[in-house]
Amino acid sequence: QVQLVESGGGLVQAGGSLRLSCAASGRTLSSYGMGWFRQAPGKEREFVAAISASGGTTYYADSVKGRFTISRDNAKNTVWLQMNSLKPEDTAVYSCAARGTGAAVRTATWYSYWGQGTQVTVSS
Repeated sequence: QVQLVESGGGLVQAGGSLRLSCAASGRTLSSYGMGWFRQAPGKEREFVAAISASGGTTYYADSVKGRFTISRDNAKNTVWLQMNSLKPEDTAVYSCAARGTGAAVRTATWYSYWGQGTQVTVSS
């Protein structure tokens, strides 16, 4: 069993930056593929970024490519999402997720463990 806790959300002006953290407990993350997803009010959950267990493979949604960076430190059991040049349309609850195999994937249903999420609000 893996427990995930996100932090780092908040209110930021458009153009600003935030760094989200996802801390894991219960199991080491070194063999888990990890992902970040977001859900805005009235919208479906959408993929943001994913990283393989080794960190060697990353994927991004087109809407965040070039602005967001996913990274991980398996020794710290932590995954981060660095978000730069934030836009009002990035406003959502951001959740991290883990899957029991090491590949990075974009599909939410392939993830077994989820955090509670952290709110990101970008004002214009």
